Amino acid sequence: MAKNTFNRNICVRGPDAFNDLKVTDPKPYAAGREGIAAAMKHSFKEMGVVRAMTTLLHMNQKEGFDCPSCAWPDPEKPSKLGEYCENGVKALADEATTSHIGADFFGNYSVEELSQRSDYDLNALGRLTEPLVLREGSIYYSPITWEEAFTLIADELRALQDPNEAIFYTSGRSSNEAAFLYGLFVRAFGTNNLPDCSNMCHESSGVALSETLGIGKGSVKLEDLYGAEVIIVAGQNPGTNHPRMLSALEKCKENGGSIISINPLEESGLVNFKNPQRLKGLLGSGEKITDLHLAVNINQDIPLLKLILKKLVVLDKTEGNVFDQKFIATYTTGAEDLLSDLDTYADEELLKLSGVAVESIDAAAKLLAGKKKIIVCWAMGLTQHKNGVETIREYVNLLLLKGAIAKPFSGTCPVRGHSNVQGDRSVGIMHYVDTAFNKRIETHLGFTPPSEEGVDVVGAMEAMHEGKAKIFMALGGNFLMAASDTDYTAEALQRCKLTVQVSTKLNRSHLVTGKTALILPTYGRSEKEVKGGKEQFVTVENSMGRVRQSKGVLKAPSEQLKSEPELITGLADVYFKGEHPVNWKALGSDYNRIRELIDKVAKGFENTGERARGAGYYLPNNVRQLDFSKLPGGKAQITLNKLPEHKLEADEYMLMTIRSHDQFNTTVYGLDDRYRGVYNERRVVFMNPEDMAERGLEKMEVVHLSSTYDAKTRTAYNFKVLPYKIPKGNLAAYFPETNVLVPYNHYADRSKTPISKSVKVRVLKTQ
Repeated sequence: MAKNTFNRNICVRGPDAFNDLKVTDPKPYAAGREGIAAAMKHSFKEMGVVRAMTTLLHMNQKEGFDCPSCAWPDPEKPSKLGEYCENGVKALADEATTSHIGADFFGNYSVEELSQRSDYDLNALGRLTEPLVLREGSIYYSPITWEEAFTLIADELRALQDPNEAIFYTSGRSSNEAAFLYGLFVRAFGTNNLPDCSNMCHESSGVALSETLGIGKGSVKLEDLYGAEVIIVAGQNPGTNHPRMLSALEKCKENGGSIISINPLEESGLVNFKNPQRLKGLLGSGEKITDLHLAVNINQDIPLLKLILKKLVVLDKTEGNVFDQKFIATYTTGAEDLLSDLDTYADEELLKLSGVAVESIDAAAKLLAGKKKIIVCWAMGLTQHKNGVETIREYVNLLLLKGAIAKPFSGTCPVRGHSNVQGDRSVGIMHYVDTAFNKRIETHLGFTPPSEEGVDVVGAMEAMHEGKAKIFMALGGNFLMAASDTDYTAEALQRCKLTVQVSTKLNRSHLVTGKTALILPTYGRSEKEVKGGKEQFVTVENSMGRVRQSKGVLKAPSEQLKSEPELITGLADVYFKGEHPVNWKALGSDYNRIRELIDKVAKGFENTGERARGAGYYLPNNVRQLDFSKLPGGKAQITLNKLPEHKLEADEYMLMTIRSHDQFNTTVYGLDDRYRGVYNERRVVFMNPEDMAERGLEKMEVVHLSSTYDAKTRTAYNFKVLPYKIPKGNLAAYFPETNVLVPYNHYADRSKTPISKSVKVRVLKTQ
């Protein structure tokens, strides 16, 4: 167990002992009856049968609440049979569990004792029910009133010499209303230190799309996937991370479309989908999803795409009509430079780097050559690399050359991994300065926001570690386990004077803390919020830019909880002592007032209180209008992107961190990865059988994993090796257990997203 004694004797990473590992062959399909059984088993255990079934009837329905899991959009007409997936059911059950912990529990267990438990065990303890404080010098949390908690935070904030000594983190679970208020309070306090979870996941998407298309969001709507001729799913595992996406891919296939998957692992969900809402999914063979799988080497999408583009150039010359020349001439710039640049690369070099068979690349080029309606979907398999921005730009190049942008059934589709991370950014959670946004705050709210850029996640880690930041507050999330370089992040948090966590459940970030720590318990997405005797609703934005209402139906597990809007406005009122242009108390008691301010300040929001009801409304998207006026020359940018440079030593492998099927981000629901055939264990590393033989490794042999960057070696201890169908020289293992290997100071150029999907590691025998 890795420990850090800077502040309390805390086990930073949790236990590294093994459970009783069982291994089977990977599943040749996703969902089906097993998916239903797994979802119901989990929900009935956590919620009970009646509570589970009645609550599920309201999830992702127009008058219900939005799923607390991923940001996949709901159809215009949600299925009454159940508009949710296995992971959505698990997320709801995890949030709406009937297991609760409060002051009595924390009086019996110290933070030192709790830190010995696994992340799975911590999460399984249940919902937090009252505000708690861990005072300096103590190892036990104890009760604190809300007024005392707000006063403690306010006093510490006032004691800072500079507002930039405080950091305010946001996870993607928060509503638009909560995120807007949080950003507003932080700016009123005087800083733009607003790192958020998108810094660690899709920041590369935002940067790449802004540079090439003028907006950091995707361009497609859900219905576009149904009629696409080709959908490329790159660096994404929808079967585990976005299961409802599989029904959209199924519709695409039924309408004659083809799916190309590009990923080092061949994931079950992209092999076959047994839709549990259809007879052929329950009793039949399901739907074969992928027509062509390209098992690319980790972080070698750029050479793969360059080779495909080169082959498309040849086909365009010999057969014609491959590229959309009219679209290119009218709406883009840079095509000639790209085509000239492609000539500088040798086919043999690109082929070797990609690791994909030439026959498969030829098949991909031939399929793409004759199609116009093309969508590219991606997730962290593209974003979390040093060249994550360039990789996404190369996929955009393909779409622009094909004219597959801003047309029906065509475009970009970054698939966000958290339910409202896109909405948080839209309403102002950003560390950089948007002068137009600030001007609207000044005009409509009567105060001047700070004009100095704040810190992102990496900057926050560095500021805390160097003692430049003394207060850390998190609106949701599990910062310690989500961030890269676990030990470094732990040291950073422990050097703070105060850490504050707004949470629904216990996680390791509550145990690795500053000298003083607060836990402020809040409502879940599924819970009813009543203020001033009136039932409230919040709004969220899905992965495709549609804003819709979310209204919980369950009673909160404790009367001592506060909703996030109520919590933020309560803190702001205490901090400003009622002397501020913003009437914080009024905002906390009527969410329509918050939405009225969002409409005035956040770009594209209009009459949200009414328009968000039902199916909701789409925010403006310049790409859908073929408007590239804010880009150089007023055109979409075709870009030149270099090949990745990893320079592995002879004994190094390339590691990608991945999710298990029994987790969502850092929340671990269980210990089974059913699709990959791994049961009751997470400390495993997937390895090519030939690599195992060369290293003399046996199945289930215990190894350590180490990475060396800038002469510093980091080690993740005790993993069992499993042979798996993965390209030679590539490894995969679960996060957050392997986040310790990711150096905090190595990240994507321009987006600063951690390199969690391409870490150079060594496999060390334990004997």
